[in-house]
Amino acid sequence: MSIDLKQMPKLGFGMMRLPQKDGSTDREEVCRMVDAYIKAGFNYFDTAYVYGQSELDVKETIVKRYPRESFYLATKLPAWSLHGADDRDRIFEEQLERTGAGYFDFYLLHSLEDGSNYDMYEKYDCFGWAMQKKAEGKLRHLGFSYHGSPELLEKVLDKHPETEFVQIQLNYADWNNPVVRSGELYAILHRRNVPMIIMEPVKGGTLANLVPELQEKFRAVRPDASNASWALRFVGSLPGVMTILSGMTHEDQMQDNIRTFTDFKPLSEEEKKVVEEVREIMLNTPLIGCTSCRYCCDGCPQGISIPDVFRAVNTMRLYHDEFRPKNFYNGLVARSARASECIACGQCESVCPQHLPVIELLKEASGLLDG
Repeated sequence: MSIDLKQMPKLGFGMMRLPQKDGSTDREEVCRMVDAYIKAGFNYFDTAYVYGQSELDVKETIVKRYPRESFYLATKLPAWSLHGADDRDRIFEEQLERTGAGYFDFYLLHSLEDGSNYDMYEKYDCFGWAMQKKAEGKLRHLGFSYHGSPELLEKVLDKHPETEFVQIQLNYADWNNPVVRSGELYAILHRRNVPMIIMEPVKGGTLANLVPELQEKFRAVRPDASNASWALRFVGSLPGVMTILSGMTHEDQMQDNIRTFTDFKPLSEEEKKVVEEVREIMLNTPLIGCTSCRYCCDGCPQGISIPDVFRAVNTMRLYHDEFRPKNFYNGLVARSARASECIACGQCESVCPQHLPVIELLKEASGLLDG
């Protein structure tokens, strides 16, 4: 069954950051949010096996309260929970039991990326297994959420033409992020005509809470529009985007997003320029001036991939984000040495054309990344 982009809801309800009360999900508030969302004409819900009790919340707040054919439900298979081929069926059946959904409209291999996650999905033939589930009518569309490199994305899409959609992190701040590389991932998927589901359009709330200088840039053009609406409209203006997930925690966030996507209007050329100005100011942060010439790497007795370590540090400084750079760094040190393993021999500094104090910078990087 092909996906009709025009029929998919532009706003998706991410069920990961649900409101909490007394240590568990506030299902009364979730029900109100679900009702408002569906009343506004939207019906795509996203959960995952590893989102705490989210799949159980789906059952109580959506599945038991609305006809099954009236909404789309997506969930995910996590590579890190697979210890043998039998775990695929065990987890899938548990997900069906948790949600009570009967089948999944969209099923994703969770967080496919370079290294262990992708290797695990291939080891246990998860693509082939999922296609069998599709043939059995237990899932309708197969895809994956993606946190890897553009190079791997091309490889996976070539190897698995059965992929019907891909979910990527994309927002205006991460467009040129050297770790996330959103713009490059978007370009690959758009060129190949692969429908996209977007996660982190507001970067975990970061783009909803801007410093006053940046807020004023937006308010000068649209005084009544929220910061979050600018981030969502940036993503929604891109061709090929199927659904944009928002992990909403409160009813006011739901109402704001509904306003943004009701009679949705793409960014005008003037508005695109404002977003670009905001991005440039956000990225105007002092960085390690490494040009990745890699002269320092060949002679390093410890085998530290120094430019890549600095890339992770720069990403943390630029984007105020620890999760992605630390993930990147952990993958890096699986095949090279940690920053903390520097023995201060000075070889790197002797060949650095930028005359960087590499030894001191590696100490700083270790404090940020090895803790």
